[in-house]
Amino acid sequence: MSATAPARPIEFRNTALGATIAILRETEPARLADELHKMLGGMPDFFNGEAAVLDFGALGQQPGRIDWAGLLSLLRRYQLQPVGIRNLDPALAAAARQAGLAILDHAEINDRPAAEAARPAPAPRVEPAPAAAPVPPPIQAGTLFIDRPLRSGQQVYARGGDLVLLAGMSNGAEVIADGSIHCFGPLRGRALAGAQGNPAARIIATNFGPELVSVAGVYRTFERGIPEAIAGRAAQVRLNTAGADQTLDIEPLQLD
Repeated sequence: MSATAPARPIEFRNTALGATIAILRETEPARLADELHKMLGGMPDFFNGEAAVLDFGALGQQPGRIDWAGLLSLLRRYQLQPVGIRNLDPALAAAARQAGLAILDHAEINDRPAAEAARPAPAPRVEPAPAAAPVPPPIQAGTLFIDRPLRSGQQVYARGGDLVLLAGMSNGAEVIADGSIHCFGPLRGRALAGAQGNPAARIIATNFGPELVSVAGVYRTFERGIPEAIAGRAAQVRLNTAGADQTLDIEPLQLD
């Protein structure tokens, strides 16, 4: 029986508000720096200024102190903007507040719009509510098709739907989709599917060779090269949720 892979010192999850949850199992900046370099390939602009909430609920033991200056500086180096914390001992949370972070233990940040989460729920009304009007079905976002090759430095985001690349993409380009990503041609650069947390999203490519892939916030980089079985070949990436720790499965595809 194979041993379970150890949990990463830091993981990232997306929320409905577009913020990023940083799940911390370690607070030492030096150790986190090593892990971030392995996860993100040393790319300092990976997160592009996204707001981040630091979640300490997965810490095995609360530390005696936290180097907030070092921790925040490290995250900002990757263009994350820490705005708050949750699940931290009150004695440590006081120092976090002094560092400019909000305490968000009771904030419903996963499934509530920002304006609604910022105000208390209204008191229940006694009078009967009027009959509700029929609610129209939500408009489904369509698939975004890109006909031209994507060059280094270009970024495309398919908000609310799938993304189809008909001419591939180069190293240094980035594609993001709330749904799945389909690439007919070379898949290079960075490909992030399920950007709002959709675990069923996939990445499918006819010529697999990216720098980084992500599904629902679970990342994998290829600093040591892409496995020979899938390098330059048709492959798909999907999220494996069967075990305790979510991982990415990358499998060859037979398209003949």
